[in-house]
Amino acid sequence: MRITIFSFLIGVLFGLGLLIAGMLDPAKVQGFLNITGNWDPSLAFVMVGGIGVSLVGLKLAGNMAKPVLAELFVQPVSQHIDRKLVTGAVLFGAGWGLGGLCPGPAIAVLGVAGMDAAIFMVCMIAGLLAGRWISARL
Repeated sequence: MRITIFSFLIGVLFGLGLLIAGMLDPAKVQGFLNITGNWDPSLAFVMVGGIGVSLVGLKLAGNMAKPVLAELFVQPVSQHIDRKLVTGAVLFGAGWGLGGLCPGPAIAVLGVAGMDAAIFMVCMIAGLLAGRWISARL
């Protein structure tokens, strides 16, 4: 139960951060991604801030024997760049650029943006399921 409460609170904090940073506005995100037109660099500061917070968190975690809410740290197993990783990154970037949302902001804006966010979520879930189906057959 404790981990569920902390997960919920961290999710709310993350959603508020997205809201304050303007990442729930697809037009702002698309303005950031439009490097050949009227580029809006403000989200670059959000990303740099996120990297800074992550670096502090990683440094703190490196000094801990075990996580606060788990028995052990889970590190990524694979460290090589393969076709699946590159294909996934390209598809993610294309979806982010076309829709102006990625999964976190899409969930956060779902209750506010109504039908547009719902359509985006349905398409995103369909894409995830299609990707799993294709991956299983390859």
